[in-house]
Amino acid sequence: MFVLDPSIGAYMLVESGLRTPPAHKSYSVNEGNRRSFPPGYQQYLDWAQERGYSSRYVGSMVADVHRILLKGGVFLYPPTQKAPKGKLRLMYEANPMAMIIEQAGGKALASAGQRILDVQPTDIHQRTPVVLGSADEVDNVIARL
Repeated sequence: MFVLDPSIGAYMLVESGLRTPPAHKSYSVNEGNRRSFPPGYQQYLDWAQERGYSSRYVGSMVADVHRILLKGGVFLYPPTQKAPKGKLRLMYEANPMAMIIEQAGGKALASAGQRILDVQPTDIHQRTPVVLGSADEVDNVIARL
C-alpha cells in the first residue's frame, strides 16, 4: 500500500503483503435501490441485517473498496430494474477494483458468480453487476443468488 507524502511529492510504501480479512460483518450497497434488486440480493440483505451486519455505504466505490480492503466486508452493486446488466463499467471500474481485492485475498464476482476478471468484454463501456470483498462475505451473497 502506498500513501502520498505531500512534503516530498512522492508515494511512499507503507505496507506490503496487504490482506483483506476473510470476513467482517459489514456491507456496502445503495439501499435506496433495494426494492429494484433481484430477490437474491434482497434475501442477502435480510439475512445480513438479521445477523447484526452494519451498512457502511459511502457512495464512492473507491472509498468503499478501500475500507473493505483494510477492514473486510462486502461491496455490492447489483443489477436493478432500470439497469438489468448492472451499472458499473467493467473495464475501468469493476476490473481495477477486482484486481486489487483479489490480490489481497478477497473475491470479486459479477452475475451468476463469474469472476469479474474472467468476463470477456464486448464493448468498452460494458456494464456489470459487482459483488466484491472478503472471500467469506462474497460467498454469503452468492449463496442467495
